[in-house]
Amino acid sequence: MVSVKAFFKRKDVVCSMQRYGIDALGAMAQGLFCTLLVGTILNTLGQQFSIGFLQKTVVTIGAGEGALAYTIGGLASLMVGPGIAIAIGFALHCPPLVLFSLIPVGFAANAMGGAGGPLAVYVIAIVASECGKLVSKETKIDILVTPIVTVLAGIGFAWLVAAPIGAGASAVGSAVRWATEQQPFLMGMLVSVLVGVALTLPISSAAICQALSLTGLAGGAAVAGCCAQMVGFAVMSFRENRWGGLVAQGVGTSMLQMPNIVKNPRIWIPPTLASAITGPLATCLFRMEMNGAPVSSGMGTCGFVGQIGVYTGWVNDIAAGTKTGITAMDWAGLILICFVLPAVLSWSFCQILRKWGWIRENDLKLEL
Repeated sequence: MVSVKAFFKRKDVVCSMQRYGIDALGAMAQGLFCTLLVGTILNTLGQQFSIGFLQKTVVTIGAGEGALAYTIGGLASLMVGPGIAIAIGFALHCPPLVLFSLIPVGFAANAMGGAGGPLAVYVIAIVASECGKLVSKETKIDILVTPIVTVLAGIGFAWLVAAPIGAGASAVGSAVRWATEQQPFLMGMLVSVLVGVALTLPISSAAICQALSLTGLAGGAAVAGCCAQMVGFAVMSFRENRWGGLVAQGVGTSMLQMPNIVKNPRIWIPPTLASAITGPLATCLFRMEMNGAPVSSGMGTCGFVGQIGVYTGWVNDIAAGTKTGITAMDWAGLILICFVLPAVLSWSFCQILRKWGWIRENDLKLEL
């Protein structure tokens, strides 16, 4: 047993929540962003601003009626599986031969996983990465052994579990979307709070939303919760962090406040209460839906990706004939839910807690 532990330690195979639940999940979000999300943004820009080279077909796969045409954005989105797999491999400190072998593994896992493909890639990429690391540089023919083991372990495991994992993730996502349609107030509050909290925790809300295909009203509630956390922390900590903190948290990430939350968990109350209010308003009053890429649901105001996702969803719905046009109510809802209400509510709740002594001077100070 001691020798096995020593071998795993030497190969940097660490089975822990930090490695798999935080590092790998965060990397998954980066892989999603650089492929699926960037591809969606490029396609939207091409369509909305009539940018010729972004609308032009650059690759056609297949022939005849079954041929598939891809734009630059379409190709970027197509590579979501390899993108996630390589990002996870990098986070798990894979040596080069293992890292590059994850390209076909990621593509296969995503294809076999169907609608829940990203979650399948997440699980399978971890297994393939660790298998590849265990054999890496253990033989004189490493150039053959390591890629073969990584590819066979990854695609073999994908063949066994990708479809069930994908189906399970899709079912959970469908259940959340259905429940939000049936109970928009309760589920709007629940989804908003939980996804918002996940965004501030050192895990990836974006990866969770993509894995569950969180769109529709549920996606709108998720956007509301993420915005409440980011804008809320940015505004309520303005006196301590000024403009640098406003931008870092409001357009970057509220995760920067985690060290302060550990010291004083009460600072988390204002933005969380704000999300409990804006979530139901998004679902019940404004009927704000997020029908762009699901990963956008968990991004909030980070690079304004959440808002771009909502807008992309409007465009998609208009093209599909399910929406006649973008109304003033749509824009009012987006601005109020994503920016105005999170700022006003979080600041107001924070002022109350400051008067009570629950939040003290410099409790929200960042080391920028």
